[in-house]
Amino acid sequence: MTSSSLVQIKKSRVLEVDRSMHSSGITLTPGMNICQTDLPLDWYQEEFKPYVQEYLSLPDRTPETVLPWMDRYIVPALDYFGPKLMLLAHYYMGGEIVKLVERYGGRIADSYELALQAERRPEVEVFVESAVHFMAETIAILKHPHQQVWITNPKSGCTMEALAKEDMVLPLFDELHERYGDDLMVICYMNTSGRLKALAGRTGGAICTSSNAYTIMQWAVAQNKKIFFVPDQHLGRNSGRKVGIGDDETFLFPGGWEGARRPLSALSGAERDRLDRSRLLLWGSYCGVHMVFTTTQVEHWRRQGFRVLVHPECTVDVVDAADGAGSTKYLWDALQQAKPGDKLAIGTEGHFVKNAIAYAKDKGVIVVNVADVPGAGLGCGCATMSRNDPPHLVAMLDLLRQGRAPALNRVEAGDVVDEDTGHRERLDAASRAVLAAEARAALERMIALTEAAKR
Repeated sequence: MTSSSLVQIKKSRVLEVDRSMHSSGITLTPGMNICQTDLPLDWYQEEFKPYVQEYLSLPDRTPETVLPWMDRYIVPALDYFGPKLMLLAHYYMGGEIVKLVERYGGRIADSYELALQAERRPEVEVFVESAVHFMAETIAILKHPHQQVWITNPKSGCTMEALAKEDMVLPLFDELHERYGDDLMVICYMNTSGRLKALAGRTGGAICTSSNAYTIMQWAVAQNKKIFFVPDQHLGRNSGRKVGIGDDETFLFPGGWEGARRPLSALSGAERDRLDRSRLLLWGSYCGVHMVFTTTQVEHWRRQGFRVLVHPECTVDVVDAADGAGSTKYLWDALQQAKPGDKLAIGTEGHFVKNAIAYAKDKGVIVVNVADVPGAGLGCGCATMSRNDPPHLVAMLDLLRQGRAPALNRVEAGDVVDEDTGHRERLDAASRAVLAAEARAALERMIALTEAAKR
């Protein structure tokens, strides 16, 4: 074929280019320590232990040592699956796993962008997620029938979600629904199981993430319903205040088992009257990672000339005191847009801030953790996300390539995994279909509202 023929062929093609995936800017550097910590051997599934033993026997944790070992297993798996496989991780992942996932062609994103992957990537047949279980389950709810979702560690959970299990929330929901009927709408934060997301779908509500909570709350208020926001009391209160719902119209229930054991009949008459007047009802869960930040810390960094940005899972007073509040994407975008000489104090998960500090250094930007002030403990990382590490990723991909992946790591809608024992509870096919349809309706409503708000 002549060169002129090739030119004509290229001119006749209609190409669709997807540029939604881009580098986070997080890099692996020589000599750095790759793993946050080495987990005890008995923390791993039996099928994973041979890989772990090899990993633990490596002389060090530098890229020069770890990457060749990982390549031996991961490169053949990537070659075997090709474009049918997609690796995913959240910004909060501990250690250097986000850098490793991205090195092998995976996607690093916040919970909203992760949730979109199955719907928007129909050519992918196998998703492998290094993140917490509710994120993998969300993809499983939205996936196409031909797609599979796997998680590298089923015991990777969320402390906020652990204080809002179905058995904890349902007794209160049932009482609220009996009292208010169709006037009650559930708005579920992404950090919940599919079983709670189904309550949002059942009541005509929606899911939200920290990146779109204002948009979803604004829509919910326009529906003129009584909003039951589950599970994060702080994101719920912060979002409610942004749409004009004050503390006098907000009612807080206890989280965890205390919330399950407190029937409405235990409320005083004055409390029931205030409940009836309230427009926003909050389940009392929270993220321990974001509870370490204080207004004193915010004020300290502002006096040092820093712009203070925090996550909206922080308390109301911290969010009000900061210069800005938003999701992990908001925080990372602010970092990428910063100019040499800028000074940012970031209040969120510790591993995220650690990666932000390293990234900013190369740009001439100074980043600090809001909690890192004299006399205060440094802001901590998400310990449950840190349960994903290099041997988890290596073992998962190699066993998938061999067709021997543990069934426990396959994620379906409605699955519940005990973060301590690793025991999984799975619904029967008929119940799973009903739950998936209800949860999917709430997720799709979130997506439609969020995408419309971008236009």
